[in-house]
Amino acid sequence: MNVESQQKFAQLQQLSEPYEALLYDVDGTLADNMHAHKAAYVATAAEYAIALDDAIVDELAGWPTIDVAAEIALRYDKEIDTLAFAKRKSTIFIEQFIRQTVPVDFVHAHLLANVGKKRIGLVSGGSRGTLEITLEVINLHGKFETLVCAGDTPAGKPSPEPFLLAAEQLHVAPAACLVFEDGDPGVQGAIAAGMGWVRVDQL
Repeated sequence: MNVESQQKFAQLQQLSEPYEALLYDVDGTLADNMHAHKAAYVATAAEYAIALDDAIVDELAGWPTIDVAAEIALRYDKEIDTLAFAKRKSTIFIEQFIRQTVPVDFVHAHLLANVGKKRIGLVSGGSRGTLEITLEVINLHGKFETLVCAGDTPAGKPSPEPFLLAAEQLHVAPAACLVFEDGDPGVQGAIAAGMGWVRVDQL
C-alpha cells in the first residue's frame, strides 16, 4: 500500500474499534470494479438500443441488478425483460471483466486484519454466482462468516433488510455493526438498520 492507502487503513482501524461486527459491501468497496460494472451495463443497454449514461450506476450503487434494469427501463421508456437484462449484464461482466478485478487495497487489508478479531459479513446487491467469482479473484474466500446478496431478502439496498439479516446471522446487535460502503443506497440502508457506516470512497 502507498502512504495514502496506509493512512486510510489506519483510519478504518480506528473507526472500527468500538464495533463487534464489520459489514462490507463488495463491488466498489472491497473490489475496485465499478468501471467494469458500468461498462457491462452500457454494453447490455446498447443491445436494447439504449445509449446509457453510466452515471446511473453510481447513483444506484448497491441496488440489485434486476432493480437497476427496471429503473433503466423507466427512465429510457423501454420495454425490458428485467430478468433477461440482469442475466445478460452478469454474463458480459463475467466473460469480459471479472478476472481483471483488483481489490481496493486499504479496505481489503482492513478486512484481513480483522479476521478472528471481529465478526465479518459481506452485504451486496450483486448475485451470489458473480460475487463468488469476484471474491475468489481477490482472495477473500474463507475470510468472512456470512454473505448476504441479491434475493436473500424481500427488498435490497436501500432497505435495511440485507444489513439486518447479516447482523442476525452473525448474532450481533445492529448497533454493534459498522458498515463499509461506496454508495448512497448502502448508507441509507445502514442508517435505517441503526448501524454505523463509513463511505470508503470519501475518506
